[in-house]
Amino acid sequence: MTEKPKIALYWCSSCGGCEESVVDLAVDILEITQLADIIFWPVALDTKYKDLKVLHDGEIALTLINGAIRMDEQASMVRLLRRKSEILMAHGSCAHLGGVVGLANFFQREEILQRIYHTIPTLKHAGEPIFPGDESAGGEPLPYFNNRVQTLDQVVSVDYYIPGCPPTPELIKEAILATLDDRLPEKGSVLADDKALCHSCPLVDSKPDMIHIQRFKRVYEVEWDPTRCFLDQGIICLGPATRGGCGARCIGANMPCRGCFGPLDNVLDQGAKASALLSAIIDTADSKELEKIADSIPDPGGLFYRYGLAASMLRGRLHRLPPEGRHVDDEWEDG
Repeated sequence: MTEKPKIALYWCSSCGGCEESVVDLAVDILEITQLADIIFWPVALDTKYKDLKVLHDGEIALTLINGAIRMDEQASMVRLLRRKSEILMAHGSCAHLGGVVGLANFFQREEILQRIYHTIPTLKHAGEPIFPGDESAGGEPLPYFNNRVQTLDQVVSVDYYIPGCPPTPELIKEAILATLDDRLPEKGSVLADDKALCHSCPLVDSKPDMIHIQRFKRVYEVEWDPTRCFLDQGIICLGPATRGGCGARCIGANMPCRGCFGPLDNVLDQGAKASALLSAIIDTADSKELEKIADSIPDPGGLFYRYGLAASMLRGRLHRLPPEGRHVDDEWEDG
């Protein structure tokens, strides 16, 4: 009897939605398990790290890794899984682009720890966790909390990307079956449409050729028309700057696109693309009016880089100038 190909799944820094997206395969997961063996999936199976370490390099046909890389333990695990895997896929926005987790790069490591363990009003204040190198503290140290959130491909080489927060079960199933059937596209591909979401948006026919905006409105401020393009009503929608392939789930739920499928292949920075798009439809040249319209966006960083800060040209907030001979992408950058 021929041995079935092996599949592994792993969860780094994320909310768990990508794990749920695999569970959402429902009965389709039975089709996959007829074709392959899931040999490592800590969230669902009683598999051990030692079982993974004894595998030959490249023995796993496909590994799906979701979540950004924040802890040194996660970096170690993805390096191990990279060695053991023939094909490694970034599963979801956090692994692909840094995701919402990557917004932490707007803050220094010390600011985050101070907020979490000392200043949150609903938390009974306690000491900070013990990290390696803190010889003055007793107890067992936790995995090190790194200075910066990284995307998966900033730590290891990635063969393919499944976008979304979370990806649709259809995309996940197709990615797995395409691997098993040996019909994947060129390495480095994002396994979704390479057209903007607007092309598949159910409201596309209501989008005018030219849009003119005097003020950006938030969804709770107005009673909008669910049959009209959000942008035409002054509600920010990132569909024109976002890759399609999600099935327009947010639009179908009567909410604007927030960009979780990331940029198109020819776009270097999704946040810059989205801000340029919105700038182009502002209908005024008056500087005071422009300032007023810009102020109607209360959190530009959280809007334009909600899912892609860690993968963007910004990477995060620059806190100090680099030492001589160091590059802005070095570890010192965000803390």
